[in-house]
Amino acid sequence: MGRMNLDRSTSDDDLRPTPQCKPTGAKAGALRLGLKLCALVIAGSLIAGCVTTSSSTPEESPAAQTEVAQVEEMEATNDPLEPVNRVFFEFNRGLDTLILRPVSSLYKALMPPPIQKIVHNFLNNLKTPVILLNDLLQGEMARAADTATRFVINTTVGILGFGDPATDMGYEAHTEDFGQTLGAWGMGEGMYLVLPIFGPSNPRDAVGKVVDVLTDPVWQYAQNTDKEYIPNQRFAAELIDFRARNMEEIDDLEKTSLDYYAAVRSLYRQVRQDEILNGTSPINNGLPAMSLMDMDDMSDPDEQNETLATKN
Repeated sequence: MGRMNLDRSTSDDDLRPTPQCKPTGAKAGALRLGLKLCALVIAGSLIAGCVTTSSSTPEESPAAQTEVAQVEEMEATNDPLEPVNRVFFEFNRGLDTLILRPVSSLYKALMPPPIQKIVHNFLNNLKTPVILLNDLLQGEMARAADTATRFVINTTVGILGFGDPATDMGYEAHTEDFGQTLGAWGMGEGMYLVLPIFGPSNPRDAVGKVVDVLTDPVWQYAQNTDKEYIPNQRFAAELIDFRARNMEEIDDLEKTSLDYYAAVRSLYRQVRQDEILNGTSPINNGLPAMSLMDMDDMSDPDEQNETLATKN
């Protein structure tokens, strides 16, 4: 009988649940609460994601659609500073209306076309050393040889560049600047800029212009002889020459453009790309060089062109 009591005692202990396996009421409640919180967090995340996606979808939100369109347009035109650029554009436009156009009109009215051609030839001949330097920097040896030959012929036979017999001899003019050299080396144009007085540009071309000025023999001569007025007078002459030679074309572009600023921006970027590729880009030759920084070979004043005179 003693054994039976011992066996019954052991059996009861085996059937009794241990405290470690039996969850208390507090722990069970905490577990259920934790599961509910996890479910709420997951559901909240899904709802928030749906709301965000819905609010950022252009088709459902006009404000978001407008913002996306503006970003896409900015990327296409490469003009993140458009509001500021438009201010400078209107400033330059005002200077043109008040000063440059009237002076250029007077110059064109008083100077016969042959005299205008002589002035243009002389100004272009002064740029030849800078063109030659950039031909060499780009490794364009054939073009460099033509540039050097043109300079020798026009400076001697053409009497200091007043004439252009080199063209008649088959040495066609072309232009190069350090902005084009940087482009040929693979540097991107950067964002579109409108500079006061100088007009359309970009960081690459602006840096190139500084280098062109510093390497220009005329500028170096003026600095070393205390004749700083020479580059200023030359720049003013280039402005007048450019405006007079493109008087009707610029006026027509301004009148017929729905957005004159956008038209100038588009044309400038296309022309610069064409110049970097030496005229091999798939655009029409004869697009206008609208920057006052770029007043190189243009058509004769007595020639009739449907587009702005530009570089060759």
